[in-house]
Amino acid sequence: MSPLTRSFTRTALAALVGVGCLAAAQAQTMAPGVLKVGLEATYPPFESYEGDKIVGFDPDLTALLTREMKLKPALTDTKFVGLIPGLAAGQHDAVVSGLYITPERLAQADAIPYASSGALIMVAKDSKAQPRTEKDLCGLKVGLQAGTSWVKLLRTLSDEHCKAAGKGAITVMEFPTAPEVSQAIMSRNVDAQMEIAGAAKMIVEKTKGRVAISSPDLVYPQTLGIYVKKGNTALKQSFETAMAAIRKTGEYDALIKKYELTPVK
Repeated sequence: MSPLTRSFTRTALAALVGVGCLAAAQAQTMAPGVLKVGLEATYPPFESYEGDKIVGFDPDLTALLTREMKLKPALTDTKFVGLIPGLAAGQHDAVVSGLYITPERLAQADAIPYASSGALIMVAKDSKAQPRTEKDLCGLKVGLQAGTSWVKLLRTLSDEHCKAAGKGAITVMEFPTAPEVSQAIMSRNVDAQMEIAGAAKMIVEKTKGRVAISSPDLVYPQTLGIYVKKGNTALKQSFETAMAAIRKTGEYDALIKKYELTPVK
């Protein structure tokens, strides 16, 4: 084979590899060049509507990441309980919606850590019950958004601590959305609400002080994760590369500071 032929062959192979890589990159998402992101837009400051636009930490983070990934974000407002199942069902490529990384969720999807936070306990402003920690919830009706990791945690706490200590059980009441739990507090249908810290502070502001935070410290601190369909290694790696890039620019730290979250290492 002549040098010219070898050169042409190498060039042709390189071109084919390049086309193959591009095809693989496009195959990461359901629609070429677009990242369909599932979230529930009733969860400020993570995501909520401002007019007809979804705003908050998760949309802001998604915008930065998709810029690095060379993808156009398409946000889809989805019920909280349907977010993770929606990945396997092909309804969205990723979930960026203030979800903790838990063993149960990791059994269904893969996750990329993106922030840390914890919960705060809220009660009606003039409530006699003033739980400071999760163990103070014994004997109370606690409202939670359906599908949150706290449902199982509080039921376990009730069985293993409250009942074992001869205290009243925790009655866990699930609601479709966090705002509905807050309404239940104000109407005295539940005694307390547990919600992620950023959202809890927003709820207090929106209720104009009718709901107050009773816990001085974070309850059940955990890591939040971006979820992708289990086995979609290419998309997971693309997210990880994009996260590294926005850390390097300082944009990640600035966003974390803006929304009063804790960065992941």
